[in-house]
Amino acid sequence: MSFSKLTLDFLSENMLRNDRLWYQQHKDEYKKYVFEPFSEMILKLQPTIEKIDEDMLCIPKKMSRIFRDARRLRGKSFFRDTVWYSFNHGEGLYEGAPSYFFEFSPQGFRYGCGYYMAKKESAEALRGMILEGDKSYLEAQKALDNAEGFVLMGDMYKKNNYPDRSEKECNWLNRKDFYLMRCSDDFELLFNMDRLIERVAADFLAIAPVYYFLMKAETVAIRLMPS
Repeated sequence: MSFSKLTLDFLSENMLRNDRLWYQQHKDEYKKYVFEPFSEMILKLQPTIEKIDEDMLCIPKKMSRIFRDARRLRGKSFFRDTVWYSFNHGEGLYEGAPSYFFEFSPQGFRYGCGYYMAKKESAEALRGMILEGDKSYLEAQKALDNAEGFVLMGDMYKKNNYPDRSEKECNWLNRKDFYLMRCSDDFELLFNMDRLIERVAADFLAIAPVYYFLMKAETVAIRLMPS
């Protein structure tokens, strides 16, 4: 079963109504149009994910909830119109290991790999590997150069702390967080499950060197953590 206009219509209306009772009355629509197709996608991506890292989990029930933590609303709607899944090692999003992700909403979809929030030690390890010209960094940069549509993202420091390094190196060195992401509003692709999975699987494999670079940084970071 593919995503469809009904998927996006449900997400939009659910957020606009922002009503628990309405959601409970239409929970079957959530299951049919959101949960079931996304679960199918997650499971069909599992062989690709296992090729990259057999320890990453593909468990559909761990996809994001469409409602927010009430303690963090800060004037926002209780219900979201965005749904995502993080292929990770079972850790939490905050300061966890790098992961792959896929996210969609009525505005489009995006996917890639990286940190949700890099630990200080991880960022320091990553920068050290770049400055040393580590092979895994060079392979990651090559993958980034060749990955059509992907952009390296993450909060930047206001000041360039490495003025003597190349522009490509500074694109990494001056970031607080690191993730590679491709964004799309190609709804025709989103609504064709077979083509969507084929595209995402191919892209996940293409950016695997970036994931391996970040995971190597995690190994180095262990030595930087206070005992």
